[in-house]
Amino acid sequence: MSAASVVRATTAPVVVHSARVVVPMTAPPIADGAVAVQDGRILHVGDRSWVVDQLDSVGRPWSERRWRGALLPGLVNAHTHLQYTGMSGVGQRQYAGFEAWAAAFNEDYALPHDWRAEASAGAVASLAAGVTSVADVVTDIEAADVLEQHGLGGIAYWEVMDWENAAWESRGRDQVLDELARIPTTPGAGLSPHAPYSLDVAPLLELPDIVRQRGLRLHLHLGEAAFEGERIALGPVPGLEGVDGVARSADWHTADWHLANVPSFRAMRALGFGASATAFVDRLGVLGPDCHIAHGVYVTASDRALLRARGTTVALCPRSNAVIGLDPPPVADYLREGSPIAVGTDSLSSSPSLDPMADVTALHRIARAQGYGHRDLHERLLAAVTLGGAHAMGTAVGPDRVGHLAVGARADLAVFDVDARTVPDALAELVEDGAGRAVATVVRGAVRATDGVVHPTAGAVPPTAAHPMHPAPTRPLEER
Repeated sequence: MSAASVVRATTAPVVVHSARVVVPMTAPPIADGAVAVQDGRILHVGDRSWVVDQLDSVGRPWSERRWRGALLPGLVNAHTHLQYTGMSGVGQRQYAGFEAWAAAFNEDYALPHDWRAEASAGAVASLAAGVTSVADVVTDIEAADVLEQHGLGGIAYWEVMDWENAAWESRGRDQVLDELARIPTTPGAGLSPHAPYSLDVAPLLELPDIVRQRGLRLHLHLGEAAFEGERIALGPVPGLEGVDGVARSADWHTADWHLANVPSFRAMRALGFGASATAFVDRLGVLGPDCHIAHGVYVTASDRALLRARGTTVALCPRSNAVIGLDPPPVADYLREGSPIAVGTDSLSSSPSLDPMADVTALHRIARAQGYGHRDLHERLLAAVTLGGAHAMGTAVGPDRVGHLAVGARADLAVFDVDARTVPDALAELVEDGAGRAVATVVRGAVRATDGVVHPTAGAVPPTAAHPMHPAPTRPLEER
């Protein structure tokens, strides 16, 4: 560390953010807790009395923000398309299935849109909801720099779709490489192969290599549509009798379809193979710890085991699934089996809002309906919408880590207005009725939103003034 950085670290002001309940995610929840922040990083986390004693013991000046309710790590929206914020008219309706929704989406998408302005509106709505990091799938280049523009963390994933094998070989690869070079690397960049059914085998084989050669991340839609699920074939496949496993055993529908040199997932299905989309992309080498998927609705126990084996997180988007007319995700199975999960809102083209806490509440309801009765449900769903999303994007570790409140982590915080006086009751209130309760969002130590109002520049809302060694007086929580 240089001398200049040492001076900066010791002279930057310290702000103590305290609340009735602090939920670190990688440590037990704390009643009457506090997080000390300096220079955009977390300096201390613990009981408020202990945190201020630590500061006073070394003569470090500090000021305090006493928040009402519960203080969490900033929320992580692990799957959305911010540029579709202007397509909310599509997401406010109800559909009979994926095809009906896709028709409405395509009709609206074809209309004139200012993708950058609409993505910017989505970023503002995200900050107001307590979101500090976003997995943003970008389809039009105008929206590529919105995370950077608004100081949000996360990754902008450039979406790749509708490439057949021949076109990919002739011009697709070069086009995608050129487009990827235009995606800002701040806060992060990646590629999103749209889905197994919208890309042929050649691009699905190469896109993971392109990403991994550059140390970037992958994110794709998987198991969202019912036709991606495993199927039982109706009979032998003409012309493929010589392929090992085909028409020779009761389970030939899941046999080694790759030996038939199928050009795409759709062609595989047309030939009669019933392997799931998850098994399909796994055989192509798409899955891995540097990849996370969205939806994961139509997956079998074997599919979920594959995701766990590859270290691939699934971002669950239950409200989007409901709007489109899909089945609920098997959240109880994911939880019982120990699968890594995160939470996504999807976009306003298929969801009522960009508030991930509404999806947490939906997941709680679905898990209970599916028979999940363990007492850890509240904590696990809160972990999914924070640490789980960070883990999905690879940002839960490293020098700029997020998703949990720990010393040295980036000071991304979210505060929610809850009335409960005990830690268990506060967690229950957050999970079962947390939508619309964000009262503050802090990004890199700067208060970026309060009570639904987003402040356009870092530091627009300065900390409460205080004596150099003592906290400023605050009103009782009930009066705030």
